[in-house]
Amino acid sequence: MNVEYINPFIEASQTVLKQISGIDAKLGKVYLKDSPYKSDNVMIIVGLTGKIRGQTIFSMAKQVALNIASAMMCGMPVTELDEISKSAISELTNMILGNTATILYNRGVGIEITPPSFLMGENMQISSSKATTICVPLYLNDTDVLEIDISVVDS
Repeated sequence: MNVEYINPFIEASQTVLKQISGIDAKLGKVYLKDSPYKSDNVMIIVGLTGKIRGQTIFSMAKQVALNIASAMMCGMPVTELDEISKSAISELTNMILGNTATILYNRGVGIEITPPSFLMGENMQISSSKATTICVPLYLNDTDVLEIDISVVDS
């Protein structure tokens, strides 16, 4: 995978999180994940097509998802992942990848994104056999981490 593709994901994620929820996300150490790998309780999967093909998985603990949804709703307490909070988190990922697509387009790399799919469960495992997966951990505070797993192949 072309490492130049990763920076737009990071830039868009930090910008959108700050604009939409007021969260100032700090970048952790980016690393490769071996397939298969385990995921947190909440995942939002968005497909990528065009110049680069694959998927982006936003993975977080349930409490992190609740905290993000609460921040997006101006601090209103969110105690369960109901349809409204799931929709908010999904829309956040949609905005992040929309911004990523714009940044990539401005650099001559055209991509399109699929609608987000929200998954929640225990002991989830991801397998992306033909793609390299790069994990971009974003620290939302001292304890909350949002992992962005980018699995793409060049077209």
